[in-house]
Amino acid sequence: MITTKPYRVLLYYKYVPIENPEELAQEHLAFCKELELKGRILIAPEGINGTVSGTVEQTEKYMDEMKKDPRFADMVYKIDEADGHAFKKMHVRPKKELVTLRLEDDINPLELTGEYLEPKEFFERMQQEDTIVLDARNDYEYDLGHFRGAIRPDIKNFRELPEWVRENKEILEGKKILTYCTGGIRCEKFSGWLKKEGFEDVAQLHGGIVTYGKDPEVQGELWDGQCYVFDERIAVPVNQKEHVVVGRDYFTGEPCERYVNCANPECNKKILLSEESEHKHLRSCSHECRVHPRNRYIAEHGLTEEEWQERVQQLNAQQ
Repeated sequence: MITTKPYRVLLYYKYVPIENPEELAQEHLAFCKELELKGRILIAPEGINGTVSGTVEQTEKYMDEMKKDPRFADMVYKIDEADGHAFKKMHVRPKKELVTLRLEDDINPLELTGEYLEPKEFFERMQQEDTIVLDARNDYEYDLGHFRGAIRPDIKNFRELPEWVRENKEILEGKKILTYCTGGIRCEKFSGWLKKEGFEDVAQLHGGIVTYGKDPEVQGELWDGQCYVFDERIAVPVNQKEHVVVGRDYFTGEPCERYVNCANPECNKKILLSEESEHKHLRSCSHECRVHPRNRYIAEHGLTEEEWQERVQQLNAQQ
């Protein structure tokens, strides 16, 4: 693979039975640290899900070693070039499930899942009649970027999605359902759950948004905005043909693709803010968060009590 940047980010997953996730997690952490990789890996009885960053040589070694394990020999890696690490540390954690749905009767994607669609097929199906494109991600991920015309479930985390579907069943009934997520792992379970719920025509974007953006034929077409990723990069481009900004500044409504966390650590809400809005509103989503005693913006910028109160009063006077 020809590369022009010194680092790479690997995104991957595989549903495969793992007998002792705790033991493998310990061994895998030691292995990753030895290679000097950084990232976040989850290991569960149902498989593995990870994103790691390292130099080209380090990531090659990682993939080579993983291919020697029969469980992961055919695992597909989505590779992004990078200028540096996408994480600060290396974490490998055992979990009960790879993606948190907490279903009473769990779905095994190896036994039940929606039809796989490659990028070209997904692109064509999106434009057919009686087709619904359903985003399987959280609301803040959708707000930064999504497929044109896709439905935005009003959810803060993945485990809320089944309840949202049940409450909005009339939108989906009798339609051809296409679903998608970042790398494909959430859709594996969610599409299977949809079929179990009685929806007959269910398909998923194989490899997720990341694969769709890199496909040489579709080149990310019909995607607007950027794709939210769970590492230091926050967002990655998808559409190679045109860039349409769909994100909006939390306060002004102006086009914006800059995510920050609310400065109140008890809130920590993800909000789209320009640098100007961040400073004006003390990186806080509300008055309550601006005056919170543990507001991180105040500490980071060394504001005195008087300066803090003055900024809040000025803002209140303007509103």
